[in-house]
Amino acid sequence: MHNPAIGRTRAPLAAAGRPRKRSLAAELVLHLIVAAGALIMVAPFVWMVLSSLKDLSQVFLIPPKWIPDPWVFGNFKRSWEALPFDRAYFNSFYINIIVVTAQLVTCSMAAYAFAKVRFPLREPLFVLFLATMMIPGQVTIIPLYLIMKQIGWLDSHLAIIVPSALFNAFGVFLLRQFMKSVPSELEEAAIVDGANRWTLYWRIMLPLVQPALAALGIFTFLGMWNNFFGPLIFLNTPEKFTVPLLLNLFRGMYITDWTLMMAGSSIAVVPVLIVYLLGQRYIIEGVTLTGIKG
Repeated sequence: MHNPAIGRTRAPLAAAGRPRKRSLAAELVLHLIVAAGALIMVAPFVWMVLSSLKDLSQVFLIPPKWIPDPWVFGNFKRSWEALPFDRAYFNSFYINIIVVTAQLVTCSMAAYAFAKVRFPLREPLFVLFLATMMIPGQVTIIPLYLIMKQIGWLDSHLAIIVPSALFNAFGVFLLRQFMKSVPSELEEAAIVDGANRWTLYWRIMLPLVQPALAALGIFTFLGMWNNFFGPLIFLNTPEKFTVPLLLNLFRGMYITDWTLMMAGSSIAVVPVLIVYLLGQRYIIEGVTLTGIKG
């Protein structure tokens, strides 16, 4: 015997199941799109590593041959010995350490001033400061080159370190957004206890903005390590080259040894991968807590 009440209860359950199925289908499509995008992004990196294990005749075969045959592991040793990679690694590392340290200090001090210190024209100055982010580096490179020539810093690492270490509008913006979220009551309590401005900055603010500092340090390291344009303009002596600039020497006038270049590129990307894998949590946390949206 048919019960009408059962039919009435089945209909809402069926209706409730349809949106669930639609949401699962939407999630599946979204995951497929993300997977396809990730595959497209990682394909050049995979091609670089596999090309570093081929001989020169296999690099530009049509149709492309992804798997090396035979595997030429000696390309890495030949690449390392063909150019002074050890010196270039040292140059890149010490330049990065100086620039990262200096930017963390200068950007945090400027960000603290813009976030917590009240002074005349603070907001217009900050807007003007941010406006410099819209000026491409290629526009200012000629005046900067002339300045470095006048003070005798051409073909010197100082021409790369000093401009990068003293000014970073993005770093100031990133840290300012974080510092503005720190409750002012903490500073007021410290002022009651006799703290001055330096104590507030050094002992109150910096410990609270460590995630943003870590994110800025990682961003700066990745940007400086991959910097090619600046060293190309200011450096002339191969012993002073950084890793990206040294890789360019594999390009000859008539032929380029792509296998050695790909092996050198694979060697050069190792520090970047290590820094990113170790610091991705700080990147996500620092950017999320500052309220910056992608």
